[in-house]
Amino acid sequence: MTAPHSRTLDRETVLCISLAARPSNIGTRFHNFLYNELGLNYVYKAFAPADIGAAVAGIRGLPIRGAAVSMPYKEAVIDLVDVMEPSAAAIDSVNTIVNDDGVLRAYNTDYQAVADLLEMSSFDRSAPAAVAGSGGMAKAVVAAMRDTGFVDVTVIARNRATGTALAEKYGFRHATSVDGLRPTTLVNATPIGMAGGPDADGMPFSEQVVEGASNCLDVVAMPAATPLVRIMRARGAETISGDAVIAGQAAVQFALYTGVRPTPEHVRAASEYSRA
Repeated sequence: MTAPHSRTLDRETVLCISLAARPSNIGTRFHNFLYNELGLNYVYKAFAPADIGAAVAGIRGLPIRGAAVSMPYKEAVIDLVDVMEPSAAAIDSVNTIVNDDGVLRAYNTDYQAVADLLEMSSFDRSAPAAVAGSGGMAKAVVAAMRDTGFVDVTVIARNRATGTALAEKYGFRHATSVDGLRPTTLVNATPIGMAGGPDADGMPFSEQVVEGASNCLDVVAMPAATPLVRIMRARGAETISGDAVIAGQAAVQFALYTGVRPTPEHVRAASEYSRA
């Protein structure tokens, strides 16, 4: 796919940003592609903030229209915004900030993206599932699983406090390891498998557990084919990869920032361009 046509930026150009410890080009290319395609005078830029408090203050002060929030800041920004919208308040996790004339509103579009993908999947809702992680993304995933009908979920987290709190909030169980469990559905809601990270070649579950599973969801988007996804796909298992999650949540973000809802065709084209 060719790059979108260039645009002339001016003083009326609206700025949107992303805040992440290890930002990728995916969101930047996704949003800028759609701005060009739809003729919107917006521009999108990714940042790795040295001070998250100062970064959020900058959103208000510049003013920046919106910001995507990625690991590890999804909980850190809660005390820095003015309004927690229901999607963020329900799971105490923020992935989107919208600046409405100096009022910072927080949302979580990860939840909606995961819920939509699970609804479209053929994952067995009654079969046992294991979710690795207890951070901001895990909160969105576990809430979406509960709300899409999963009934037998174990949150796997070494941190007993956060793992237990997350599991009990949604009527599930917590365990510090997957030992002794035989989950049918595996969910990775950690950075394990992320390119450039310390566990880029790793998996959150043992090979024995992976061999016994029937499907998986991995929220890591870079690369889309993480070690977990590659192994599951090689066996012909149904998988939901992080590129689908990030495209779905970015489409909702785009609508919040611009008031324009992109068509499925636009989202598909933007997603393809973002990973080209």
